[in-house]
Amino acid sequence: MCSVTMKIVPDTSVLIDGAVSRDAKGGFLDADTEIVIPELAVDELENQANRGLSTGYNGIEEIENLRELSEEDAIDLEFTGRRPTVDEVELADAGRIDAMIRDIAGERDATLYTSDRVQAKVAEAKGIEVELIEQEEDFSNPLEEYFDEDTMSVHLKQGTVPKAKRGEPGEMEYEEIRSDDTSPGEMNALIQKTIEAAESSHDGLVEMEDEGATVVQLGRYRIAVSRPPFSEADEITAVRPVADVTLEDYDLSDKLTDRLDEQAEGILIAGAPGHGKSTFAQALAGYYENQGRVMKTMEKPRDLDVGPDITQYTELDEEMENTGDFLLLVRPDYTVYDEVRKTEDFEVFSDMRMAGVGMMGVVHATEPIDAVQRLIGRVELGMIPQVCDTVIGIEDAEVSKVYKLELTVKVPEGMNEADLARPVVLVRGLEDDTAEYEIYTYGEETVVVPLDTVAGDGEASSRRDELAAKQLEYMLGSEVSNPVISWLGDNHVEVLVDDHEVAQVIGNGGENIDRLEKELDLSITVESKEEENPSSGGHAPSSTERSLEFDMEVDADTVTLVLGDRHGGEDITIRVGREDLMNATVGRNGTVTLTRGVGKAESLASADESEVEVVK
Repeated sequence: MCSVTMKIVPDTSVLIDGAVSRDAKGGFLDADTEIVIPELAVDELENQANRGLSTGYNGIEEIENLRELSEEDAIDLEFTGRRPTVDEVELADAGRIDAMIRDIAGERDATLYTSDRVQAKVAEAKGIEVELIEQEEDFSNPLEEYFDEDTMSVHLKQGTVPKAKRGEPGEMEYEEIRSDDTSPGEMNALIQKTIEAAESSHDGLVEMEDEGATVVQLGRYRIAVSRPPFSEADEITAVRPVADVTLEDYDLSDKLTDRLDEQAEGILIAGAPGHGKSTFAQALAGYYENQGRVMKTMEKPRDLDVGPDITQYTELDEEMENTGDFLLLVRPDYTVYDEVRKTEDFEVFSDMRMAGVGMMGVVHATEPIDAVQRLIGRVELGMIPQVCDTVIGIEDAEVSKVYKLELTVKVPEGMNEADLARPVVLVRGLEDDTAEYEIYTYGEETVVVPLDTVAGDGEASSRRDELAAKQLEYMLGSEVSNPVISWLGDNHVEVLVDDHEVAQVIGNGGENIDRLEKELDLSITVESKEEENPSSGGHAPSSTERSLEFDMEVDADTVTLVLGDRHGGEDITIRVGREDLMNATVGRNGTVTLTRGVGKAESLASADESEVEVVK
């Protein structure tokens, strides 16, 4: 550019780029050059800086540089115009501020300086003299010098020693990479150069820019920048894949390879942070791509390291749902959904899978089964195996566990009656085909129950008992106040209620208790909380009482009174030696069973059958 005497109006783009001060320092502008900065541009930069955007800081720093040059008589600096209104600021992205700056350049008969090609084209069309300032061709990543071949991530923070994570996934060490702290000036320069490189490079882009937070992708590096007010100090975290890994590097079993080739279409890749989930997803995407499958990704931010033939999509209009709608038009064979975390992520994953797109989702989960549990409440029970048919657990960069999911209709483990059969999702280990978990609806709740082969020590039974007690309390309803529920044995519970609520719980002819026993697969004994303590020490027979015939069976574990099916659901009193021992409700199978070890059961077991009376 030749040295000229001229009047210049810079817009926000060229202020952010710092081109005017570079030209002045380089001798392309002389002392007679008048720089006219519109207050509109100053206000827009201030607004960006207040939102924590680095572009605002860069532009304000350029204005400071121009003021210093003016004080040195290198240029003539002037501020002009008014501040924009709130409406004009809100329309800045639509070009309102740019248009007003163009008008100032035209009114002052000045040359418009801009780095924005659209702004330059519009100015030329309107007959305004314009200088399009091409950005400097330095697209290098200033953070690259902090990495070596084993570095996965670099962590820089103002006032602290730079640190890095080095090693292989699952075997990382967090260590200092130099002895002196990072200064404010160094951090500011690194942030500015990093963002400029991302904006200028053909393989870089700014993924997100918000108040105090910026995320950029620069080649293979994902860089997160935070500044006040979002963080208390400037911070940079840069992450890069450590190694190029193919699926062959994982030494997968033949069963898993066959499933990936022939059956797996809804895959969740689960593991804790830093254990290599995304690396495995990249390798699997490359494997499918090499097989001639059409592969795409959904990421925010885009940080998967995949080949050039795999297009990486982010949010469309700030919604992954819109991205999913677009991909349904593209019709990929498989889509990698990186970071499936929120409800809307699972909903989009589910919608695309049900539309016939093969899906791979990366999920943070300590155990592989946790990834399946994330689907509960977000996907209907019967649809879970269609949405997710395969779960691959990753630990220390290796495949630790693989589950396959299938839907069947059966009686859940631990339940007895055939009429309790229901849809059950079976979670089986792929390698041995052993069912390890069952997922089914129990009352109002969908539950994941570990089977005895996995849980051991009665964990599965304990979980079912807990759910059964909770569901029984729910089904008794709000009209029964504070029922006390305790287990008397396998599938046998005792319910203590207030005396006036006993008949209500049992129902006419035992219909209520029959319904509860059938729905919950339980034998239920209903008793009053209030003990009968007649002053005579005994029980005076009532004219309305009727003694019932029974047989008493005592073994090592239980005491059972057998009264016959016709008495099922009836409310009875059991006496020993004319003393009331307990009230009970006869089960639908015509029996009352007590578990040995409970006080009342032991009293009944130790009594002679001739001393026992059952009355209705």
